[in-house]
Amino acid sequence: MNEFIAPVDPAKAYRLLNHGPTVLVSARHDGVDNVMAAAWACALDFMPAKLTVVLDKIAKTRELVEQSGVFVIQVPTAAQLQLTHEVGTRSLFNEADKLQRSGVKLFRIPDHDLPFVAGCSAWLACRLIPEPHNQSTYDLFIGEVIGAWADTRVFKDGHWNFETADPAWRSLHYIAGGHFYAIGEALDAGDEK
Repeated sequence: MNEFIAPVDPAKAYRLLNHGPTVLVSARHDGVDNVMAAAWACALDFMPAKLTVVLDKIAKTRELVEQSGVFVIQVPTAAQLQLTHEVGTRSLFNEADKLQRSGVKLFRIPDHDLPFVAGCSAWLACRLIPEPHNQSTYDLFIGEVIGAWADTRVFKDGHWNFETADPAWRSLHYIAGGHFYAIGEALDAGDEK
C-alpha cells in the first residue's frame, strides 16, 4: 500500500461510485486471482454502504466471487485505460497469464485477503450479499462494503477533486466498442458539503 492511500469514512463510501465510473472487479479463491472490467456498477445504500454490479456468467471473476463470497470494486484512472480495456476483453478461462499480459499489479491491504489493483483511485472491499435469483436471472450481484480507501491525490475529505488533480487521475466511463470517456469539467450548482 502506498502513502497516498487513505481510508474513506464508511458514511461517504457511496461517493466513490456515485459519479458512474467504469470499475474493475477483482476476486480471489483457492489461490486464483482475477480482475475484470464492469461498466454497470452502482451505489445502492448509505449505511452500511452497499453496491450492485453486473457480472456475466461467462466471467471467471464471477465464479471467484460466488465461491469466495468477497470481492473488490476499484475505480481505474485514465492512465489505466489500456489495462481496463485488456482485463475487460481477455478471459482467464482462455489465458492463464491474463493479469500479467494486461499489466495488472496487485497489492494487499492489511486485514483483507483480497487482490487490490494498484494504480486505481479508489477501492471498495465487499462481502457478497447472496441473492441467488438476482444473480442467476439478472447477473446482478449485491455487495456490502466492508472497507473503503481512496488515493488522496484525487479523493480527499469525502470528495472527488478531479478538477485539481492531474488529468491522468480522471475516472473512465465506458460507452461501447472500446470507446471510453474520462470524467469532464466540474460544475457546481450549490454549496452542498
